[in-house]
Amino acid sequence: MYLQFYHLREEPFSLTPDPRFLHMAQPYSVAIEAVVQSIVRRKGFVVVNGPIGTGKTTLLHAAMHILTRLNSNAPPLASAFVLNPMLSRDEFLETLMSEYEVTCTSTSKPARLSALHAMFLEKQRQGGTSILIVDEAHLLTMELLEEIRLLSNADTYREKLLQVVLCGQPELIPLLQKRELRALQQRITQYCSLRPLSLLETRSYVIERLQAAGLKGISPFSDKSIELVYLYSQGVPRLINQICDSALVVGFTRQCKEIQPNVIEEATTQLQLMAEPTEEPPKAAVNEAELNDAKTIVDLLIETMRRRRTGVADE
Repeated sequence: MYLQFYHLREEPFSLTPDPRFLHMAQPYSVAIEAVVQSIVRRKGFVVVNGPIGTGKTTLLHAAMHILTRLNSNAPPLASAFVLNPMLSRDEFLETLMSEYEVTCTSTSKPARLSALHAMFLEKQRQGGTSILIVDEAHLLTMELLEEIRLLSNADTYREKLLQVVLCGQPELIPLLQKRELRALQQRITQYCSLRPLSLLETRSYVIERLQAAGLKGISPFSDKSIELVYLYSQGVPRLINQICDSALVVGFTRQCKEIQPNVIEEATTQLQLMAEPTEEPPKAAVNEAELNDAKTIVDLLIETMRRRRTGVADE
């Protein structure tokens, strides 16, 4: 209801994991490139972890978007995206069969595994890639983690047939470090961690989402209001979205073209959020040589995806 009032084409702070709205703060650009490169180079396992609401699922969808673009002239990717891993072994296998669209007349486990392996091999012969992405992976049981490891044993002498991305909350790391999972640990080639945004990143995040939603002029959020958004959200993207969306509703109701701190206060009261002291997140160590490298194809695709934001909804 506020779209026309604020000259927007679509809701800028929707909670859906739309890759067009991914903000490329430093940990996100590092993580998405790690995921894409790991899959393209067929390295096997990559792990992404981050606190609740930091945009892990959005990052996964963005990675798949980039991989699809990279693979546009090759056979399509075979991908399974498991959103709810709280499954039994049989349910997990059934989910994979459905996600990969593999048919098998037998319901026995050996027959289903054989059918999956045949699909992995055929995809590899065609020059394609088979991908397994498990979201909320911190909820996986030890049994399912071992099942995934065994499934990843489907290798040729040259390369791994199945690329696996495990994504979850910080509890995923100690889970994977359990002694019983030593064989799985040795297969993980990359760990990536997301974190809440800094104040500067929060300001950029809000502006970028508004522009992606069609804003052409100045942001309706004042600098002071952004500081309050940061204070209440502690830099967590999901909370930023909730606060900003609620603030736009309040602002429209009051017919305020500019969102001032009092509007943020009303929005956070409606959301029952409490302001807590927030420290700037620690800066990750940066490899200067990596920063000076020429842009990779992944960098270019990310830039293309960001430039296309405003045009996608009109197509």
